[in-house]
Amino acid sequence: MTEAERPREKMMARGAHALTDGELLAILLRTGRKGESVLDLARRLLSLTDGRLTGLFECDPGYLASIDGVGQARTATLLAAFELGRRFMLEQREESEPIRDSHTIFDIMLPRLKGLGHEECWEILLDRKSRVIKILRTTIGGSRGTSIDIPGLIRNAMTYSASHIILVHNHPDGNPRPSAADIRETSALRDAAASCSIMLLDHIIISDEHYYSFNEEKMY
Repeated sequence: MTEAERPREKMMARGAHALTDGELLAILLRTGRKGESVLDLARRLLSLTDGRLTGLFECDPGYLASIDGVGQARTATLLAAFELGRRFMLEQREESEPIRDSHTIFDIMLPRLKGLGHEECWEILLDRKSRVIKILRTTIGGSRGTSIDIPGLIRNAMTYSASHIILVHNHPDGNPRPSAADIRETSALRDAAASCSIMLLDHIIISDEHYYSFNEEKMY
C-alpha cells in the first residue's frame, strides 16, 4: 500500500469519517499475518458477519479469539472498542430534559440493548416532570423471553420516589411486536403501579433498529 492508502495515515490526513469499516477495523488489529495484510484480515472478519459490525459485537469472545490471525489480544482490543462506543452513546443520552415521546426512549435505550442475543427488561424511573431519575436493568432472560418482575418494578419506583415509570425490553428475533404475555404483563403492571399512585407511561419493545410503543399503539 502507498502511504496515502494506509489506514492510519489516511485517518490522520482525512479524518476517521473517511475510512471504511474495514479500514477502521484494521487500525484496531494493527498488523496482518504472513500472507495476509491487516486490511485483508479486517475484511475477512467482516465477511464472517455479512459486513455487519453488530454481528462482530454479538460474537462470543472465545470464537473471535479462535479465528486465524485474531487471538486473545486482538479480541480484547475489539471488545474494548465496542464497549467504549457503547458507553459513549450512553453518556451522550443521559439527559436531564423531560422525556416527551417514545423515540427519545428508543434513543436512550438502544445502546444498552442493540445486538443482544438474549432478552433484558429495563425500567426508567421518572419524576413528576418526566425527567429521568434512574435507569435500571431488572431482569435478564434467554433468547425467547424474560419475565417482568412487577413487585420489583414497583419497589424500585417507591425506593427512588418516582412518579412515573417506563418499561423497556428487547426482542432479539427482530420482531418488536408484543406477544400475548407482553400485553398481559403490561396491563398487570399498569394496574399495580396505579394502585400505588405511580403511572406507567409506556412500554417500549426494541428490536435492533425498530421499536414498538404501547402508548403510541394505544395498547393500554
